This record gives sequence, C-alpha cells and structure tokens, in this order.
Amino acid sequence: MEQTAAARATAAAVPALAFERVSCAFAARSGSGHYTAVKDASLAVGAGEFVSVVGPTGCGKSTLLNVAAGLLAPSAGRVLVDGAPLAGINARAGYMFQSEALMPWRNALANVTAGLEFHGVSREECDTRARDWLVRVGLAGFEDRYPHQLSGGMRKRAALAQTLILDPAMLLMDEPFSALDIQTRQLMENELLDLWSADRKSVLFITHDLEEAISLSDRVIVLSAGPETHPLGEFAIDLPRPRDVAEIRMSPRFVELHEAIWRVLKSEVLKGYAQARR
Repeated sequence: MEQTAAARATAAAVPALAFERVSCAFAARSGSGHYTAVKDASLAVGAGEFVSVVGPTGCGKSTLLNVAAGLLAPSAGRVLVDGAPLAGINARAGYMFQSEALMPWRNALANVTAGLEFHGVSREECDTRARDWLVRVGLAGFEDRYPHQLSGGMRKRAALAQTLILDPAMLLMDEPFSALDIQTRQLMENELLDLWSADRKSVLFITHDLEEAISLSDRVIVLSAGPETHPLGEFAIDLPRPRDVAEIRMSPRFVELHEAIWRVLKSEVLKGYAQARR
C-alpha cells in the first residue's frame, strides 16, 4: 500500500510538459551566422495546471509553443511530455493557433468532426460527439453555417470545439483570442475556463496581454526580450476559482499581482520596442 501511494506521489510530481535548457537557433537573415531566438529556457507545466507565458512582442513565445507541439525541433536541450522525451509531433496535445484552423469549405459541424474523421471514427459517432460539443460551446443551431457566416467569436468557439473533441491531455494555445474585441474576448476566456475546469487539462497559454494571463492562470511565466529569450521569473496566481475574468480584474489582489509582474515585464517590453525600431 505504501509503495502504491509513493508511486502515485511520484507520478503526480512529474510535469505534464517540461522544457530542459531548450535553445532554438536559426540562420541569420544576412545569410551568415545564426540568430538565437531562445537560449537555455527551462520551464514546466504541471498536470492539470494552467500556465501562461508573457513577454515582449517577437521574443519567441510562439517558438516555444511550436517546440512543445513538436512542430519545431530545438537546437539544444529537450522537451519532456509526462516525463518522456518528445520525439516528433506531440500526440498528447491539442494546438490552437492565433488564426483558427477552420476549413472554409466545411460547415461548423463538419469542421468539428474533422479530427475524429482523420482518426477513423464512424460518421454517426462523429456527428453525435460534434453536436454535443457545439452545444457545449454555445453553437447549437449553427451546425450548417460555414466559417464566413460566423462571427469572429463563433469561429473561435468552433475552433475550440474542434480541438477539445479529440480530448487531448494538454492544450497549447497561441494567443487564440487576440483578434477579438474585448467583450467577445472576455466571453471566450470565461468559456475556456468553464471547459477547462471540467477536466483540468494541462494548458500552456501564450499571450501578450498581461491581464488575460493573470485572469486565466495558475502561474504566469515572464520571458526576456529577444534574442536569446529565456524565463526571467514566474508568479503564482493565488486568485480564487471559479473566476469571472471581468470581475476578478477589479479585486485588490489582481492589482497587486499585475503591479508585481509588470515591474519585471516593463523593462523587457521597452527593450523589445527599442530593438524593433533598429
């Protein structure tokens, strides 16, 4: 019995996703030498943890997410998924891009069923599960609408259903709500939190919006300005759950956390802005 308990404790301690001294270098635009976008970056996402990464524009946030997804191999270091080295595509992850990956020739229902179809699931089961997910994301009655017939928020809802229907163990999200207006964004953030709280998937969430990061997360990691981006610090977000992202931003503790993180982030944002003007 004691061995079983110890084994469970060990399993719980293994991060769902871990970067161990990851570096990513690319050929320089000049044609000679290399540009090191990320250098010796180490960070982890625990099982069931919602972690956001913030940093200046162009600092390499999306590069790290692509490495986590297995879409980009690091130049040095390694990525571990549930304690095992990642080789190739991260099959345990669902990936949401900045632009939703909806196919314009498929209606909402067919877009949501696409992943299941590629996995060989029967048409009847695909439709049943997709209709359930469209209800869960608030798109009941819009099954026959094509992407161009949906609002921006509706397309994001369809993309979220398209990702979650595959029941990935973790979510990798690259500024998925950045193109939405503030009201729609907050609705989608609350929608995401409601869906996440149902089964507590591990989430690595990339955003340039510090308020969004604090509102959603268990922990916020701050990256330095590039080149050679690396984590500068991390902050535990001890705000109570469940949260309404609009209401929580008015709490005194939210303001304290925002001030503390901004003190670290501000100088890096200014560095990134200065580099962009060169």
